[in-house]
Amino acid sequence: MKHTVLFVDDEPMVTEGLKRALRKEPYRILSARSGQEALAILEVEKVDVIVSDEQMAGMSGSELLSIVRKRRPNTIRMILTGHASLDAAIRAINEGEIYRFFTKPCNEIDLAVTIRQALRQNDLMTEARRLLDATRNQAAMIDRLKKERPDLLKVDKDREGAIIVNETEEEMDLDRLINEIAEQTKKIS
Repeated sequence: MKHTVLFVDDEPMVTEGLKRALRKEPYRILSARSGQEALAILEVEKVDVIVSDEQMAGMSGSELLSIVRKRRPNTIRMILTGHASLDAAIRAINEGEIYRFFTKPCNEIDLAVTIRQALRQNDLMTEARRLLDATRNQAAMIDRLKKERPDLLKVDKDREGAIIVNETEEEMDLDRLINEIAEQTKKIS
């Protein structure tokens, strides 16, 4: 799956420079000249990482990333600013829950590596959420089967939480149980 990175800066030369510097990276790069333009892009595009300038006309980067945090919590948020201050950093961390704070000019390699690491972490978190959902659905299905067909399943008291298929049932029941769990898992994926 190809990831998308959005750069937001009111200076077009900055976003063009970032695009050039990261052109060999395996993701699609978008750019916006304002916070409002970035929000419009986020309405129609799935953006994995947003890197915003802090000081822009109309809306600061911290304000933008705070809105993004609420609307798209899984989008990784970073600040890239030429006017670093402790207040700006604290505001970005508290309001936007940013992943990283860069100062201009930033090291392009450091930026590329950080974006790669953030995407990798995000992919792992997405997979963990998917697996957790699958596990919850399978547990709910087993609970439902325990209520509807107590003759099919029994709980092994020696191994807490272990479910044992009743060995006296026909193999068909085990196959049906396995197929039902597999079907529920497919629906989640």
